[in-house]
Amino acid sequence: MGRSRRSRERVLGHLTELRELPLGGGPSDAFRDRLRDELLATRADTSERPTRGPHAGSSRRGHGSRARSSRRGDGSRARSSRRRVRARSLLSQLATLSLAAAMMLSAFATYRAVPGDPLYPLKRAAESTLVRLSDDDVERAERELDSAKARAEEMAELLGSSRQNAPDNDTLVGETLKDMEESTRSGITRLERVRPRSPKIRSFARDQRDMVEPMLERMDGDDQDQATGYLDYIEGLVAPPG
Repeated sequence: MGRSRRSRERVLGHLTELRELPLGGGPSDAFRDRLRDELLATRADTSERPTRGPHAGSSRRGHGSRARSSRRGDGSRARSSRRRVRARSLLSQLATLSLAAAMMLSAFATYRAVPGDPLYPLKRAAESTLVRLSDDDVERAERELDSAKARAEEMAELLGSSRQNAPDNDTLVGETLKDMEESTRSGITRLERVRPRSPKIRSFARDQRDMVEPMLERMDGDDQDQATGYLDYIEGLVAPPG
């Protein structure tokens, strides 16, 4: 039970690291190496566990041919039992490794998704669940601001050269911009209520300004107007209180 719990905790830790990767990137070499080492260590730990079974030499010597025949039969059954145990152990290891790999690939694909991708609704559902499950107002506000940062990164991806001419791209940019502003205003309002002088407010505002401002030249029409209004709101947060 303890080993299973530790494995789940390691997987959850890896999922958290994947969620924090920038859009369009991949796991670092150090992350891949650490994951490989942990999976191999888990396999080695499982394969080295002693198996219990009848001992081939457990019978006493000197009981005649019937006793020797019985010992040979016991030894054969013990070897057969150990082979079955090893086979089940190997299948269990393979299943565990396959499950861990599938979870990592699924999590990576989900958290790298951008608007328009099939897995994007799953990503948004996971974010919303994390926000709703936050009992502490500060933690909830920070997660809403994290969502706003994610929307800014997604807009940058949508406005990139490889996606800019994709069908419905303008609609996706407008929807993402709207979601970013809603998450920003909700998170800032909540954080100002519980920690009005939190340095995280100005830090978040500076990061968002630096992320969104260069995108203006790649926008047009209503999207550009809305982004300009968002930057005006952000600039008021960056300025030190009078």
